[in-house]
This record gives sequence, C-alpha cells and structure tokens, in this order.
Amino acid sequence: MASPEDIDILRQLKESEPLQETWDDWTSTLKVLDDMKPLLSDPDPAMKALALEETTELDQKLSAMLKQTFPSLLIPPSTTEKLSALVELKSGVGGTESSLFLETMLRMYMRFSQNNSWKAAIVANNENEGGGVKDAIVEIKGPGAYDALRWESGVHRVQRVPATESAGRVHTSTVAVIVLPVIEEQDVQKEELFSMDDIKLEVMRARGAGGQHVNKTESAVRLTHIPTGISVSMQDERSQHQNKRRAFQVLSARLMDRKITREIAERRATKNSLIKSADRSEKIRTYNYAQERVTDHRIGLSIMNLASVIEGDGLQDFADALKQDFEASTMEDMLTRES
Repeated sequence: MASPEDIDILRQLKESEPLQETWDDWTSTLKVLDDMKPLLSDPDPAMKALALEETTELDQKLSAMLKQTFPSLLIPPSTTEKLSALVELKSGVGGTESSLFLETMLRMYMRFSQNNSWKAAIVANNENEGGGVKDAIVEIKGPGAYDALRWESGVHRVQRVPATESAGRVHTSTVAVIVLPVIEEQDVQKEELFSMDDIKLEVMRARGAGGQHVNKTESAVRLTHIPTGISVSMQDERSQHQNKRRAFQVLSARLMDRKITREIAERRATKNSLIKSADRSEKIRTYNYAQERVTDHRIGLSIMNLASVIEGDGLQDFADALKQDFEASTMEDMLTRES
C-alpha cells in the first residue's frame, strides 16, 4: 500500500500534468514558428503569403497561451470547483415589472444550466399576484456550477418600457441575486457548519392558494440558526420531511457561503475577489432593452445582443470574462506578495 507521502507526490504529479502539456505545446509551436520564418523571404509570392498567414496564426496562439493559458495554470486550483449552486432571486424596486424580469432571469439561468449540462430545478417559487415571480430559489447541480455562477451575486438592473406603460417611458427595476455553494448532505458534518443544538425548528401550516392540504397539514418548516440569526422557511414541498430537508440544504448553503467569504477575507485575496462580487447591494449588471445592450459594470464589458444573454448563450461570455478577470487579479496579487 502506498504511503501518504507517495500519494501526495502522485497527486502533485497529476496536478502538474496540464502545465507540462501546455509547456510541450508552447515549445513545439515555437519550433514550428522558427521553421516558418525563413519562408517569409521566399521569392514565390504564393508561398510567402502562405507563410505570413501561418506565422500570424502561430503568433496569436503563443500570445493567447502567454496571456491566458499559463496564468490560469499557475493559479492554485479552486477549492469550490466541484460544488453545485443554489441561486436565490428576489425582486427589488419596480413592483410588478421587477417580478416579471425576475421570471425572465429565472429562465435565463435554467437555459444557461442546460447549455452547461447541469441539472436545474426550481425548489422555491413565490409568484406575484400582479404577474411574474416575487422570489425564487433554483438548485443547479453539477461540477463547476458554483464557480461559474458565483459572479452573478449582486443587483441586476433592467431598463425597459413596461407593457402596461401607455406613455412609452422607460422604467428601471432591479432583481437581487445571491449564489450559494451547495455541499452534499454527507459533507455537512465534515465542514462543521453548525450544531443541532444551535438550530431552532418550527413547523406551521403552509400558506398558499386553497386546498385542504394547505389548511390542515403543518408541512411548512422554519429553521433558525441561533448564533448567526439566519432563518430559512420552506413550504413548497409536499411533506414536512421534504421541506425540512430543503430548509437544511439552504441553511447549509448560506453558512458555507459565510465560511468561504470569511476564509477569502482572512487570506486577503484580491481587490476583485468574491467578497466584492458577492456584495448584495452592488449593481453589477444592466440590461438595457432599448439599446439591446447588457453591461457588466465590474469589468466594463458590454454585449450588444441582449436576446443572446437572456437565452443563456451570451451569459457564458460574461462568465468567461469574469473568470479571466478574477484569475488575472489573483495572479497580480500573488506577484505582489512575492515581491
């Protein structure tokens, strides 16, 4: 049986494989480029043009590897890369218009999840009487879901003319998004997120639209984590047991979120770290329907195709850009600490 030291060495070798593969690719590309350069002086115009096109492509590949690939490989692997996510959406200013846009965002995250082969399920959904959804919680299961979606935490602002606006005036509404990490039930105790002695459990009758089940059965559950004051209510499931399980899942996610944020703060991560991007009051993105433009204010990126973002495809561009920005900031912070 391998010793712990041998296992650690094997793990480090495995983790270094992508870096070795990228280095091999770099050196082989560099050799091809050097072999191609003499052809730039070839007397045959066709050969010279072909060599120029090839060297341009090779230069671009090397530049991308230098600016993106190598830095991303040097950054320590994410400790949350395998976690799924809970996405909480809450309507803000704008009344019914906010609830209608929240419903649109709900579909956006469902489609984005489908594009990434994650399983998405709405676990709580509170509809607004005037239309739309007042608040909702979506569970998105799959490796990398939390790391990709955590940048969505913050206030999303929509600017458009409501269908009920007769004068054609643009209204501004907001939806607050909170992305929480989901850990498996068997890992909750390992993380030591809470003790059952610190939990206050209450059961009550579910509120809702009619039906004897709603009136007679105490199926709704409210959990309160006494040390932090965090409270979670769940009534969307059919039984008290199911609501209790969901409530503990949400509570664990919120406590895990606090733990991750605290650990980042203790490491003094980076100026563009998760702490800033997860600021619940920060306006992070604006969806301007009149101009068909979506702008992320943290990195100054605008996409002039609002429909693509709403359909979930364009959202990937924001996710990739925010990840790249975070990695660049992390690398900058690493170099600053070492100098």
